[in-house]
Amino acid sequence: MQLDLGPDPRTGILRRMQAALIAEFGRVVRPPEKRRDPVWVLVHGVIGAQTKTAASNASTDALLEEYGSWEAAAQAPVSDLEERLQRQTFPTVAARRLKDCLNAIIAARGSADLRHLSNLETAEAMAWMEQLPGVARKNSAGVMNASTFNRRAMVIDGHHRRIMQRMGIVPPKADTAKTYDALMPIVPEEWSAADMDEHHLLLKKLGQTYCRPRKPMCDGCPVRQDCKLGSAAP
Repeated sequence: MQLDLGPDPRTGILRRMQAALIAEFGRVVRPPEKRRDPVWVLVHGVIGAQTKTAASNASTDALLEEYGSWEAAAQAPVSDLEERLQRQTFPTVAARRLKDCLNAIIAARGSADLRHLSNLETAEAMAWMEQLPGVARKNSAGVMNASTFNRRAMVIDGHHRRIMQRMGIVPPKADTAKTYDALMPIVPEEWSAADMDEHHLLLKKLGQTYCRPRKPMCDGCPVRQDCKLGSAAP
C-alpha cells in the first residue's frame, strides 16, 4: 500500500512566494491584447537569446511588418534577416535559427502555422516544438503559456531557474528542462495559466533586483524566509 505523504511543502512555498512578490512589486498581469499569435511568440523566443524583451518585441514586429508573412521571412537570405536583427545580442545566430525554424514548420505543416498544436495535450505540443531548430523548453513553454493558447505551462528563464535553485526547490545544477519537470507537479492546483505567467514575471523582477546572479541582496528580499541561501546569509 502506498502511503499518502500529504501535499508537497514546496507547493506552500510557491504560494507564499506569490503573495510576497505581489506585495513587493504589485500585480504583473498580461492583458488579453498582449497575448500574441503562437508563431509570433515562437519567433520572439528563437531570436531572443540574451536580449531584452523590448528589443525582441520590436524585432519580431518589424520582421512581420516588413515581410508581410512568416513564409516570406523564411524565404529571405540569412544576410537580410541578420541586417534586420541588429537589435538582438547575437544577430547572426538569431537569423540562421529563425530561417531554419520557420522552414522546418513550413516543411512539416505546409505553412508557418501552429494551430494544429491546439489539438494536442500541452506536453505533446511542447515536444513537437522542441524538435524544431533553435527551440528549447523555455520557448515551447512560452508559446503554450504566453500566446493565445493560454495553457498551464511554466516559463523558465535564467532568473527563474537561479531563484528556484537558491531556494532549494530544485536541484542546484538543474537545467531549464529539469527545473520545468520539477516545478510543474508542485505548482498550486488552483493556479491558472495567467497565475503561472504572473509568477514567472514576478520572479524575473525578483532576479533583476534582489536575487541577482552575483552578490544577491538577501537583506530585504521578500522571500528570504523560505530561501535556503537567504536564510543562511548573515
